[in-house]
Amino acid sequence: MKTVKQIFSIALVAVMTFGLALTSAAKSNDDTSSATVVEIAVSNPDFSILVEAVTKADLAGALSADGPFTVFAPNNAAFKALFADLGVKGVEDLTAEQLTPILTYHVVSGKVMSSDLSNTSVETLNGKKIKIDLSDNVKINDSKVIAADIDGKNGVIHVIDKVLIPAEKSGDCN
Repeated sequence: MKTVKQIFSIALVAVMTFGLALTSAAKSNDDTSSATVVEIAVSNPDFSILVEAVTKADLAGALSADGPFTVFAPNNAAFKALFADLGVKGVEDLTAEQLTPILTYHVVSGKVMSSDLSNTSVETLNGKKIKIDLSDNVKINDSKVIAADIDGKNGVIHVIDKVLIPAEKSGDCN
């Protein structure tokens, strides 16, 4: 049986070939779930803050499109830590304009399963890159992947323990 690290060490090249448009990418034929990534998030109470943020930023429709795409989804604890760092109560203290670049920084075009990941940087839907590091478990920038391969009909979710914040410069990763 392969370890998680071995599974994550297979190439990520396929994701680089997908376009950024959510609706123009081809739908995967091997989906095992009939729920979209939005429906999966809505049904999981540990994503309630993420769902609130996606709703406020008016991104639920885009994330319900055909895809496929990959969402690195921060759990509620990750959002609570961010809010404490920012000195805000929650999503209600942030604008849609503040939320949109953060949320789109968590989405990669294409369906990237754990077996597709490798040490690389990849462009997100907001145009900035995230760094994938497999040297010590799996990290996306400085956030750890705590659950992988939550399969949906229009993509996949990987749960992370920290909200990713886009760097100021386009090519930089946190």
